[in-house]
Amino acid sequence: MCKSRHRDDSYSSTEWSEAFTLSVSIPSKPTVTLQPSWTQIYSGETVIVRCEIQGGEGAQWTYEWRAAKLNTPPTSNEHRIIRATESDSGGYSCRGRRDYFFSEWSDIITLTVSYKPKAKLRADNTAVPVGGSVTLTCSVNPSSSSGWKYYWYRDEKSSEALTTQDAVFHSNGQISVSQEGLYRCRGGRGNPVYYTEDSQSVRIGKTVTASNRPVVTLYPNWSEIYRGETITVRCEIHGGDTEWDYEWETNSRIKAPNQNEYRIRSASSSNSGNYRCKGRMKSSQHKTTEWSDSVTLTVSDSK
Repeated sequence: MCKSRHRDDSYSSTEWSEAFTLSVSIPSKPTVTLQPSWTQIYSGETVIVRCEIQGGEGAQWTYEWRAAKLNTPPTSNEHRIIRATESDSGGYSCRGRRDYFFSEWSDIITLTVSYKPKAKLRADNTAVPVGGSVTLTCSVNPSSSSGWKYYWYRDEKSSEALTTQDAVFHSNGQISVSQEGLYRCRGGRGNPVYYTEDSQSVRIGKTVTASNRPVVTLYPNWSEIYRGETITVRCEIHGGDTEWDYEWETNSRIKAPNQNEYRIRSASSSNSGNYRCKGRMKSSQHKTTEWSDSVTLTVSDSK
């Protein structure tokens, strides 16, 4: 506030003026942000690098940048990178200027631009079991990249993504399918959507059940044996001269090998349980038999 005094009469003066309040604030250290907020991006994507000064709202700032590969650094608070290339990789920092005042330099944020990624497709099986489904998993490496949604396609020429009518969608990146066909996937993120390259295709077929049903037999054919005895559990598929691979299912503590017979030498109670088997044609892995009936083996610990 102020008052005036008469030039010739030092005792004559005005009253004090009303007070005027002046607030001086020191803007905080600027922050560099990315939109979208991914520090790992890929060639062809668009990203905005922005300089934000908290507490400096309303001020007419110009901006200075220390930036990777910027031949003419912008004086505005944001720098839009359209169709990024590897040359845009590096550190970005900024500061604000107003008249003769300079803010501090922001911390450096590092942007990494890599080649366009290719999606990876994995199937837990390549044959749909009778009445069942196959689970497909799509992913984008490196795992540090984020924001991906996944799009699924069946048949080589199809450009229409699968919907919930075609598959069961689980967590992001995983679906279950029951139709045979050639499947592929790709990842997409951002707005407008940036797509990865398509994954390799995986062919999913139907499991065909052969008419031959196996029989599990025991040699000797005693269902109860005693500790230390020797017994063979055998999977027999009758009819034809087809060559088979064998699969066993048992609740015993010792699992049977995938062969047509399992010879137990010096049996113990850990071999007790139900045994059943099925065959898979060596010439056509999509063709299997049904499961055999179960045979129960009981091993007594006493002699």
